[in-house]
Amino acid sequence: MRTWLITGASRGFGTLIAQQALAAGDAVIATARNPEDIEARLGQHPNLLAVRLDVTREAQAHEAVAAGIKRFGRIDVLVNNAGFGVLGAVEETSASETERLFATNVFGLLNVSRAVLPHMRRQRSGHVINISSLGGYQAYVGWGVYGATKFAVEGISEAMHQELAPLGIKVTVVEPGFFRTDFLDEQSLLKTALELPDYAATVGVMRNFAEAANHAQPGDPAKLAEALLTLANAANPPQRLALGSDALARIETKHRAVEQELVEWKALSLSTDFAQ
Repeated sequence: MRTWLITGASRGFGTLIAQQALAAGDAVIATARNPEDIEARLGQHPNLLAVRLDVTREAQAHEAVAAGIKRFGRIDVLVNNAGFGVLGAVEETSASETERLFATNVFGLLNVSRAVLPHMRRQRSGHVINISSLGGYQAYVGWGVYGATKFAVEGISEAMHQELAPLGIKVTVVEPGFFRTDFLDEQSLLKTALELPDYAATVGVMRNFAEAANHAQPGDPAKLAEALLTLANAANPPQRLALGSDALARIETKHRAVEQELVEWKALSLSTDFAQ
């Protein structure tokens, strides 16, 4: 029996992943700001420990991990899932909106990882799964600052992958496209307080798209949760895992554009070395 620690487990992907892990016979340390919400969704289960955790508070992260270790003895899979979005142009996103977003999506992930990794290092085993986004691989109009948090998660995950592999710990960053969760609802997505008319033709269009796409996204959240179980069961999991046809298409398109630009500007790129 493995033990999972899942952040943001009171709804969305977090709840569904916890359900899949429990159904597989694993133990789950499910965390959220209000653990009562976890129990309301998942019920009582002998292999479930619902723990209070605001990921922006590092001391709380260590307390949650300690409670999980006391109950189950180990942590085998960490799913850094907690996060939210901000929709607005980069210029429209205020300093306070930006700081709050990074506090959860980036610094929160680091807080929880620092609390869990000492236990995985002692075990010389474990799997860290960081939930990023297609927006962490391909930037979008209106999602610049949110995407920046996920680009940070991508970079952190790449480094962790290299640092932890010699210690027997696997790291995968997951890049979902648009899935039919509550992400586009007000509880998960904030719109910037400032909306400038000059961005009406770009970010304004994206705001309208987000409203129309809510609960009409192509991705099936239940299938994502199943995919996470497959990922956790893999003997040699990938460093990156894109989920959803839209994510795959966007990543392939970006790769072609980057390759084309590299070729076009190759001479200038090479011109900056010292002469041999």
